[in-house]
Amino acid sequence: MLPIDVTDLWPLSRDLLVQILEDRCSDRFVCERVWERLGYCEVSAGSWAAGPETPAEWSEAFSEAPQLIAERPASVRLTRSIAKPHKQLLKQQLAFSGYRIGELYPRRTRRATAVNWLLAWLAERSEPLMDQGPLAPELPLRRIRFSAIPVICR
Repeated sequence: MLPIDVTDLWPLSRDLLVQILEDRCSDRFVCERVWERLGYCEVSAGSWAAGPETPAEWSEAFSEAPQLIAERPASVRLTRSIAKPHKQLLKQQLAFSGYRIGELYPRRTRRATAVNWLLAWLAERSEPLMDQGPLAPELPLRRIRFSAIPVICR
């Protein structure tokens, strides 16, 4: 377990994790929730770097906080860092059965990985997942068209 002062971290809740899974907040927000728990520190506006509490395997691979959603190597490392007993927490705690075929693309699966990692982080600390808490700023809805079929996206 990391010796991170949890009072400085954004609170995790079931509502927040569902918001992440439903793609209703920015990738940056998702990354920041993981970075702060990995010991990365915001060194200037929008720039995060490994801090003294960042595990060596992360700070050596990523001296600057990695884009966990956009970059495959960072997402793979995040997946591999989830202990085997915690691999199914997404299904067990959030009843998440996965995305439908039309919703399945790397960004969404990497968000699911981030949520599972956050659940594992809580489990390793024996902390409960709260039902409610502060949510991320919502992304505005935007309409796009595919083959003349209107689709609402975030």
